[in-house]
Amino acid sequence: MFRATRLQALAFVSLSAMMAAQAEAQAPANLPQPAMTEAMDVVTLDAITITATKTEETVVDTLAGASVVTRADMDRFQASTVSDALIGVPGVVAPMAVNDPGQSINIRGLQDFGRVNVLVDGARQNFQISGHNANGTFYLDPELIGQIDVVRGPVSTIYGSGAIGGVAAFQTRTINDILKPDEKFGMEQKIGFGTNGAGFLNSTSGAVRLGTNADLFGQFVYRNTNSYKDGNGDKIPDTGSELVAGLVKFNIRPADGHQISATAMRQNYDYDNNGTSGAGTRWSNEVETGTYTLGYTFSRPDVPWLDLSIKGYYTETKLQQTTIAPNTTYSALGVEAGDRLSDRIRTLGFDVNNTSRFSTGPVDHALTYGFDSSWDRVKTVDNAGGYVGALTPSGNRRLSGGFIQDELKYNDWLRVLGALRYDNYKLDGGGYESDGSRWSPKFTVGVTPVKGIELYGTYAEGYRAPSITETLIAGTHPFPAFNILPNPNLKPEVARNIEAGVNVKYNDVLKDGDTFRAKANVFRNKIDDYIDMEEVGSPYLVPYIPGMPASVCRRAPQYCMPIYSYQYVNIAQAKITGVEVEAAYDWKWGFMTVAGTVLNGKNEVTGGPLNTVSPNRVSSTLGFRFLDDKLTVGGRLTLVDSTKKTVTNPEAGYGLVDLFASYQYNDDIRGDVVIQNLFDRQYTQYLNSEASAGLTAKFALTVRFASK
Repeated sequence: MFRATRLQALAFVSLSAMMAAQAEAQAPANLPQPAMTEAMDVVTLDAITITATKTEETVVDTLAGASVVTRADMDRFQASTVSDALIGVPGVVAPMAVNDPGQSINIRGLQDFGRVNVLVDGARQNFQISGHNANGTFYLDPELIGQIDVVRGPVSTIYGSGAIGGVAAFQTRTINDILKPDEKFGMEQKIGFGTNGAGFLNSTSGAVRLGTNADLFGQFVYRNTNSYKDGNGDKIPDTGSELVAGLVKFNIRPADGHQISATAMRQNYDYDNNGTSGAGTRWSNEVETGTYTLGYTFSRPDVPWLDLSIKGYYTETKLQQTTIAPNTTYSALGVEAGDRLSDRIRTLGFDVNNTSRFSTGPVDHALTYGFDSSWDRVKTVDNAGGYVGALTPSGNRRLSGGFIQDELKYNDWLRVLGALRYDNYKLDGGGYESDGSRWSPKFTVGVTPVKGIELYGTYAEGYRAPSITETLIAGTHPFPAFNILPNPNLKPEVARNIEAGVNVKYNDVLKDGDTFRAKANVFRNKIDDYIDMEEVGSPYLVPYIPGMPASVCRRAPQYCMPIYSYQYVNIAQAKITGVEVEAAYDWKWGFMTVAGTVLNGKNEVTGGPLNTVSPNRVSSTLGFRFLDDKLTVGGRLTLVDSTKKTVTNPEAGYGLVDLFASYQYNDDIRGDVVIQNLFDRQYTQYLNSEASAGLTAKFALTVRFASK
């Protein structure tokens, strides 16, 4: 399967090149922004986003905790993982089991089971397998990403069930990453190498404009990484993997204002490990993912009441594990090398929304309304011990909802946003069923007391339906064996968020041509009926030695230990508070950015901390431009506080220094160098399974060819 996928991707690249070479139509003059091949403005707070409200606005104008990571940001630091790409985003971390290339997103201390809605080209990513990593992972190589939009908190009513922590929307690359408006076809080739396990990267992209009304984009990515060494010089085993991926995008514009778009993306990861714990049975792992979308949009200035978007999508993620060497626990169950298990999720969904623009007297309105639905089907097959089949149960879940949102603007000093969403869910499997529904309101007021400064306040509610695993899990954990019980009576989580913030936007501050942008906010998010795994019932005795029969505990209890059963239950309330700051200053021949986060999380029942709340962090980047902006050099300092000592796995604080240099020889040739963890610091990113990489250097060369 792996070799077939690789050959298919190579064949696709060859086909794209042939189509480009044969294209004869002229490029239109009114297409969107040009290819991002020149030195770019790093003030990403000026980037356009639609994630918060479905209407276009710059990040600095968004009345919410919002951030954008651009393709230029990822190229500057040569991100190898999504975690690398998100280092400079306040309130966000991407924890991972380092021996598994899957990623998760943690926003403001919330993660797992869809508390953060992860979207790739608008398609939900709901894969989950129970283990010693986050309960909710997705697979996406940074080289396929064009932009990352993050909205923090349950303020994005339009994204439905789950987003009580926020939304992370990943947009894959497009034709505008390759071609300028007056170019009709082109290719881009990127080759990268790295030390300390960073390995080899190949990215080949092609794009062609088929006349004035259609275009085609394709990309092939191959990445091979190896096990790295931490700051102490110790090799962290099984931290390498092999990836083959292909992406195809097609757009057709049959008439003025109309566009039909299609996307297909496949990824195949291969890697070996001893489970996400790093100490269990040894497995050979293969992950196959697919994301397919089909959309229609209509937007035209002379039809202000119709700005329509219709999108359907299908996603699937399948993890297949083959036993290489079973440990004692699995051997006792008769598991042999070659036995297999698989966990597969398929999600089918659609999203329909429209924005009508009109005025009532002096007030301008952008009225957005729509509905969406998604169906998850999880199928687990376990012929290797039965643990995965029990702890990641098969089942089905439907999420549906609709919303209405009105953005009102009065003159240049007042904006008001009111929204209401209805959510409904139904879940079944293992002989159990559950369902529920709720209305969730949102209200925001933004005031501009002086030009350049906008103050805002928000009250917003969010709703998360229980997941299939939380509801249906029923089985025994491997040694030390304990039972995990289903709970079909789980209540959905309800978040109530209060937030206040300020957006600052000034030009020509200290000198002509400079820019200053900043966003800062404080928030308090209370989650009622927060779901967590807790001890239930009375303890029972199990043997200390794996494979020993439980009956020994009746005759010789001294060889046994007390164990509780566990179950996902509703905690009465959890509370998370925090402060977030993001700022950027650009003075043409240099730039500086700062992003900081202070978070506190508390279980209101026990008074203890929430383990998923990451420590306080600040990150700052300083860069300088030389040689008519062709050469950019700089560095990034990241300081992370120690965690609270009362969390399950406390970690010490640390500081990291990264250096970067980019040389844009001309529009078509660019070289990049980055040195990460310059001082070879020993550290572990909070919630990661193992220590992170020590000193690492990465090199990349990008060459583009295009024709008019």
